[in-house]
Formats: sequence, C-alpha cells, structure tokens
Amino acid sequence: MYILETEQSFDSAHFLSGYDGRCKNIHGHHWRVIARLASENLEEEGQIRGMVIDFADFKKALGKHTSAMDHTLIIEEGSLRPITLQVLKEEGFALTLLPFRPTAENFSRHFFEALRADGIPVSEVTVCETPKNRATYREVL
Repeated sequence: MYILETEQSFDSAHFLSGYDGRCKNIHGHHWRVIARLASENLEEEGQIRGMVIDFADFKKALGKHTSAMDHTLIIEEGSLRPITLQVLKEEGFALTLLPFRPTAENFSRHFFEALRADGIPVSEVTVCETPKNRATYREVL
C-alpha cells in the first residue's frame, strides 16, 4: 500500500457559538491540514508513471481550500445577528461563512469532502488546531 501525504496551513480566527468556555470568544489558530491518500497501485503510463498522483496536483488541490480561509474570520452561519455581519463586512473584514460549527472535527470532514469533490482519492484528513490537538476524518470502508 502506498500512502501519500501533503500538508498546507492557514491562519484564521473563529469562535464557538453556544459554547460555555473560553472558545466562545473570537480567537485565532495556525491550522495545519494534512491530507493522506492510499493506493495499492501506481500509474503505469504517461507523465505520472510510477506515481499514485502528482504531488503538485495533490498540494494544489488542498492549497485551494486552505488558502480560501487564510486570514479570515470563520463564522458558523446563523451564529451572528445579520447587523453584526453587515458591520464586519462594511469594516472590510474578510469573512468565511460555513454551514457548520468551525471545529477541528468539522474542518477535517470539510477538507476531506472538498478534496473528494475535486477528484482527489483522499483517504483521510487531519486538522491540527494546536501543536497538541488534532482531529482526523477518514473514510469508513
């Protein structure tokens, strides 16, 4: 089995709406996103002969999704009043609205599904919220 891994990172702020703890306040992270894919076989022909996938394509696909969140305030849809969102936009803040609570667990599934939608045969994604805390989403076979 061949296992390939690529990593990207991004910096952003978020908060956990409805959470009773310090993370209910806006705070930032340097998120690390590690995507893995597994294959029994290598390509037999063409430019990527002897490879599972071109690392450049793998890295670019993940980078497209992480760079979209870089230096933004990540907000769960419906967690702020519309007037608050309007004021943040008027002030020129870069916002990322997501249909889920911005946790490491949800991010790991989000990036997994985004890569799959891009045609990348990803097998799991790990998101590191801090150097010591991470969540992984993997396909259940």
